[in-house]
Amino acid sequence: MSTGSCLCGAVRYVVSSPLRPVIACHCGQCRKSSGHHVAATSAPREHVEIEGRVTWYASSDIARRGFCGICGSNLFWDGPGSHLSIFAGTLDGDPGIRLAGHIFCADKGAYYEITDGLPQAPQDDPSLTTQVIP
Repeated sequence: MSTGSCLCGAVRYVVSSPLRPVIACHCGQCRKSSGHHVAATSAPREHVEIEGRVTWYASSDIARRGFCGICGSNLFWDGPGSHLSIFAGTLDGDPGIRLAGHIFCADKGAYYEITDGLPQAPQDDPSLTTQVIP
């Protein structure tokens, strides 16, 4: 079980299943919404219990982004599929997951390089984002 929250604590969540490894997304929307790239894990929606009021923003025709309306913390990305993406920086403590790769690298900011040696995909890569959770 993993827990997390926004900066002010008005939104908290509990995940009752294992989390997917963290994937960094460098797409323009993630960069604009976070100020840099987003590092996110995911879990099946039915295993994520959210307490408090999440404000949802429809960022595209297929996805929405969830954040705290009080402190502005980015918490979730909710798109197609069975899983809810959870911004890894909002997790409490060490949930035992690590960064496993990067997606949308063709859209990354010009001010940094990706030098960690992990897999990089120019766009989306289902082999990274739908990894089997141990």
